[in-house]
Amino acid sequence: MIKRTIESLVSRYAAEYPAVTVLGPRQAGKSTTVRKLFPHHFCANLEVRETRLLAETDARAFFSMYPPPVIIDEVQLVPDLLGEVQAMIDANRRENGQFILTGSHQSVLSSAVSQTLAGRTAIADMMPLAMDELPKADWALPTDELMLRGFMPEIVAERKNPPEFYRFYYRTCVERDIANFVNLRYKSRFEKFMVLLAGCVGQLLNLSSLAGDVGVSSTTLEEWLSVLEASYICFRLRPFFSNVSKRMVKTPKLYFHETGLACHLLGITTPRQLMRDPLRGNLFENMVVAEAFRRRTNAGKEPDIHFLRTSKGFEIDLAAKRPDGGTDLCEIKSAMSFSRALTANLDTYLAKWDDGQTHATLVYDGKTFTTGNGVRCVNFREWRLP
Repeated sequence: MIKRTIESLVSRYAAEYPAVTVLGPRQAGKSTTVRKLFPHHFCANLEVRETRLLAETDARAFFSMYPPPVIIDEVQLVPDLLGEVQAMIDANRRENGQFILTGSHQSVLSSAVSQTLAGRTAIADMMPLAMDELPKADWALPTDELMLRGFMPEIVAERKNPPEFYRFYYRTCVERDIANFVNLRYKSRFEKFMVLLAGCVGQLLNLSSLAGDVGVSSTTLEEWLSVLEASYICFRLRPFFSNVSKRMVKTPKLYFHETGLACHLLGITTPRQLMRDPLRGNLFENMVVAEAFRRRTNAGKEPDIHFLRTSKGFEIDLAAKRPDGGTDLCEIKSAMSFSRALTANLDTYLAKWDDGQTHATLVYDGKTFTTGNGVRCVNFREWRLP
């Protein structure tokens, strides 16, 4: 079993709060991890039809069968159950770690939790594996194989075939979750939208343009995308506002939490095919940005990562505030060999707008060193965002 970085955070939360809510995409390892951490808790999986019906129709009978301390998987399927959880916590407020809740739909569960369990639960986001969670042999895999395979614990631990895994993952998880929350009258159009989204990774997202290609309104696409984000399929990176210019773009960029799923949607099935694909650089950028997202959530922090782009097209791929008040700026390139062109935008920023608190980094697939201009060049496997 792969040890997860977030285990210590969840254990600490359970020692300090009556309930812990673990959110994240399906098959990211939530259930496996909490059952490992709390082996003496009862376990109730609301995806089991009989268990879900009992929770829906008779909450008290449900908790007679599954009394605290208890793990309740996919609790967003019966959000009304949280009212009974609240009452039980309030009746025994000094007992921490009574309820361990997991869920894979952020907006539904977050709304229910904020209304009923405010001040009673800690919330942890559990994403697919980060680079430092990979077994040593997997950490050293060729870059294209890493991107194609992705970082789902099951595919890493059980050595499953990536194209098959993500084909089944899409059909059993993505389509099912979307059908639960969105009225998909046009299933084929939604599938087309998913493919087009995969082709947009690392680029400015223009839903109005995509609406014409898909054949539905941009309002409908916004609804679909919001559900995809809430289900931890993809996420939008918002622009970072600094002193570079008042004319900063407001359009977000689009990334998938799993490059393996993006590759599946693009029809990429082998590392050799990926190596030659025109979107390889975008998928590499996606992998690095998703890694930054995972590392921050693993530490119990908000991701709080952005990109920087002016209306004239000057862009830096990743921007984030540092704990010391400075700014991290990162250019992300898939190249294996260094050239000055790779750091051109960072060099321009440092020359024109640096306030003395900018930490400039090139994240790429080459050797780690520091340039004469003060830009750190770091191999993506060794890179850490504070």
